[in-house]
Amino acid sequence: MLEALTGTGLAASAGLNAYIPLITMGLLARYTDMIDLPTGWSWLSNGWTLLILALLLAIEMVADKVPVVDHVNDVVQTVVRPTAGGLAFGAGSSSETVTVSDPGSFFGSHQWVPIAAGVVIALVVHGVKALSRPVVNTTTAGFGAPVASTAEDIGSVLMSVLAILLPVLVLVGLVVMVLGTVWVVRKRRRRKALAASGAPGLSG
Repeated sequence: MLEALTGTGLAASAGLNAYIPLITMGLLARYTDMIDLPTGWSWLSNGWTLLILALLLAIEMVADKVPVVDHVNDVVQTVVRPTAGGLAFGAGSSSETVTVSDPGSFFGSHQWVPIAAGVVIALVVHGVKALSRPVVNTTTAGFGAPVASTAEDIGSVLMSVLAILLPVLVLVGLVVMVLGTVWVVRKRRRRKALAASGAPGLSG
């Protein structure tokens, strides 16, 4: 099951930031022995690939920290993050890492399964992120956007590293995400209830 946890952690990370898990895998594969990418995914460790991903990451990190712009960015990322999640899950779950020595034994020849699973996981995480940002922006008058975005970036980095080095701890990260989802749902329901009742002040 370590292969599944590795793939799940990387896909969830992509749901927060599309480029961080791909860059993490690429850098670790290029400069360390912590992950050995299969032949079909070796392009992730290519220098040009890493440079392009780094540039896209820089754009994403800036755009995601500006109120209103972050919403536009989330709309665009609705396609990008699930795609990255599929790539991350596919590459991560089929790679030999410090904890996974026989990745092929889990998914066998069904190569589309991990990619499809990664797309779904990343899409769900992205959906929660996209829904939570308006709540954060409204309750903080926009000042919470850069804080929330920075926390998401840190979470994406931690999830990516844990997925490769300590995949069992991915379960902890998933629990945190579930709790975050519950918070978002409750906040949105409260905002709608206050709006429907005409009560002033939605930031309480």
